[in-house]
Amino acid sequence: MGVSNSISRFSDFYKRNGFRATFRRLGLAVKRTLFSSRMVLFYCDLAEYCPTAPELPSSVTVERARSRHEISQTNFEQMVSFWSPKLAERNMIDRFALGASLWLIKYDDHLAGYGWTLQGCTVEPHYFPLGTHDAQFLDFHVFPKYRGRAIDWLLMTYILHELAIEGCLRAFGEAAEWNQASIASFAMASFRRLGLAKKFTAFGRTIVSWTPNQDVKQKQEFKRANHSDSKRPRVPDLG
Repeated sequence: MGVSNSISRFSDFYKRNGFRATFRRLGLAVKRTLFSSRMVLFYCDLAEYCPTAPELPSSVTVERARSRHEISQTNFEQMVSFWSPKLAERNMIDRFALGASLWLIKYDDHLAGYGWTLQGCTVEPHYFPLGTHDAQFLDFHVFPKYRGRAIDWLLMTYILHELAIEGCLRAFGEAAEWNQASIASFAMASFRRLGLAKKFTAFGRTIVSWTPNQDVKQKQEFKRANHSDSKRPRVPDLG
């Protein structure tokens, strides 16, 4: 399914953007897959730290959608402009079925970016088990026109505040090692760096390879937070 989805995405991209743009995109995807497969993992302990709600500028609004019909066709088309609309809609419906929320941030009533959160489970096998009151942040994106305006920081901080009010205890996220912009966004939004990891799935089993975080103080703080509630799943000891 993963291979057929990838082929369909590139085929749709080719129809929209032509050979040259598709060739560059394919080359970048191959380079990232072969040479930059590690992910930087982040966490935020909301039981210990509840971020203050950001003061949104009058031109900025945040909306939360819990089903496909809550998303306008205009916003949907903008979100899937770089890949297959059919696959995107199926992916979106599957995530909503798991209980995920899609957060839209708008600037002057125009979609500026978005991100997903999912509590109590993950879309794909994760690096470690998440608990009932844990949330995963995934697939955050800011459109090029609105970059450089702290849109990601506003959206992530706003979501952390909302989830904390709802009783979420911890938030987790990950960014590819090459994606410095995403890494910076997590750091600005009060997430702490947990470590580096790679994973792959074979014969129905997910294998995770860890690279310990060099910041010992942060690791110790996380381990204390992880032990503060015996009912919450433990993450691996990063040694």
